[in-house]
Amino acid sequence: MTRRELISLLLALGITSPKALARAVEQPQRLYDLPPYGDCTLLYLTDLHGQLRPHYYMEPPNLLAPQPLLGQPGYITGAAFLRYYGIQPDSLLAYLGSYLDFATLAKRFGLIGGAPQITALIRSQQQAAERPVLILDGGDDWMNSGPSLRTRGEALVDWMNLSGFQHMVYHWEYTLGRARVEELEKKLKAQVLSYNTTDDTFGDPVYPAYAIHPAGRYTVGVIGLTYPYVKVSHPEEFTEGLSFGIKEERLQQTVEELRSKGVDAVVLLSHGGLPLDTALARRIRGIDLILSGHTHDLTPVRLRVGNTFLVAGGSGGKVLARIDLALKRGGIANLRLRLLPVLSRVLPEDPAAKALVERVYRENPDLLEPIATVESLLYKRDTLYSTLDELACRAIEAHYPETEVIFSPGTRWGTTLLPGEALTLDRILAYTGFTYPEVYVFKLRGEQIKGLLEDVAANVFTPDPFYQQGGDMSRTYGITYTLRIDAPSGQRIQDIAVRGRPLDPNREYRVAAYGGRLQRLGKPIPGHTPRPVYDLIVAYAKGEGRIQLPPRPNVRVPERNYHLPVPGGTE
Repeated sequence: MTRRELISLLLALGITSPKALARAVEQPQRLYDLPPYGDCTLLYLTDLHGQLRPHYYMEPPNLLAPQPLLGQPGYITGAAFLRYYGIQPDSLLAYLGSYLDFATLAKRFGLIGGAPQITALIRSQQQAAERPVLILDGGDDWMNSGPSLRTRGEALVDWMNLSGFQHMVYHWEYTLGRARVEELEKKLKAQVLSYNTTDDTFGDPVYPAYAIHPAGRYTVGVIGLTYPYVKVSHPEEFTEGLSFGIKEERLQQTVEELRSKGVDAVVLLSHGGLPLDTALARRIRGIDLILSGHTHDLTPVRLRVGNTFLVAGGSGGKVLARIDLALKRGGIANLRLRLLPVLSRVLPEDPAAKALVERVYRENPDLLEPIATVESLLYKRDTLYSTLDELACRAIEAHYPETEVIFSPGTRWGTTLLPGEALTLDRILAYTGFTYPEVYVFKLRGEQIKGLLEDVAANVFTPDPFYQQGGDMSRTYGITYTLRIDAPSGQRIQDIAVRGRPLDPNREYRVAAYGGRLQRLGKPIPGHTPRPVYDLIVAYAKGEGRIQLPPRPNVRVPERNYHLPVPGGTE
């Protein structure tokens, strides 16, 4: 980064006084200086999804919700997000938390994330706190990238170890398989916490439910919550012998046990998602702070529900949350939250973490080889549709031209590619990095297709967060339909057409799908050998050479304003 580029970035960050600008040019890391505060500091990262290198990640244009949840944190995006949190358009926080004018702001502020930068930031904040520090990971760290697949999670464990994480919780980690997870745990220095992971046979706890840490005159207890619906969102064989669930009564008992031990502040390290965590804050007595992961929400300011603070930490390594706690007997007197942006052009790189990342990519050089040129914005996150999903579906159609309907899973993780960037296998695996990536071709009747979409919609748009058991809507290709979010269950999906013709409930359609278990519901078509979806995308992208996919959603949502990430940032 040149001096001129640095000065331009600092001006964009609002560093305008000559004295402050001069100091920041000489020591850019001073942008992250915070005076010590309170009795204890928490450094919180969540949902890294295996991303070791800096990248772009655009927030969703749409977070559609049922009527009772409209306008609540977890369901606000774009201009509504900026209004809710009082954020100026075109600012750094607008770039981190909104999709508005994303390409322009991405060029202004640069790539985010990067394991060496995060490690350096953790170390500097740990030193600056001058208080006891807990380094916490909210889960979804080890999986969903090229490095995670090639090393079966080990590269991420190595990185966590050298970064000093003390506690973590699980979700996608289990897609490595229970045996591999237990193997990696022998190397992991962080302690896994989970009150809701139990043995299937006897109901015995598998991990400690909590850990207690001194903080000067006070104590802090940290409880771990594993994603409750691991067995719903992934094939059951990955977690054979384990049981999960919300287990509300067990959580309340765990909080009361900590209180009985004289713990002053109770922190829930949760991979439940912001909507569920908000509901837990209303129903569980005695939790002082919930650190929320899973739904990739970002809370620029602390939220409060009753007596419970909530902080959501985003995803992809965009920010490191620093939470300074001023404690009192039996609780938190005050809380200071700062979301520290992981700007790769500003932060130094930790040498050990840099060496680790360089070794992984040196051993896997094919990950960074250019495959095609991107000529339009490629993004993943949205409730219903993304251009990255359309790319996957077009690749599947090119390989299996006889397919009529294609499903792509509504996962939240991935990166964003700007026009002019090179598409690489690393970026493809950033949103197809499954341990079960195979594309299956099978037959489903029309009534089954509608039933599947109704089931997913009932999950995504339930007004009760306790029953939300997955990500966004499954993406579809080859069909169009109307979504009535507030209609009764079983009546949300209407006007379905397949390749321009009304869906015939009795006809069998040729369907392709990956990253799930839909193939179990259909009849296999002989002669089709399952292939990883990323292999098909590589072949398709090489054949195309240039990827031009302007957003073309195939779902109509008449009851909501559905937004597209268009240049200029208007809604």
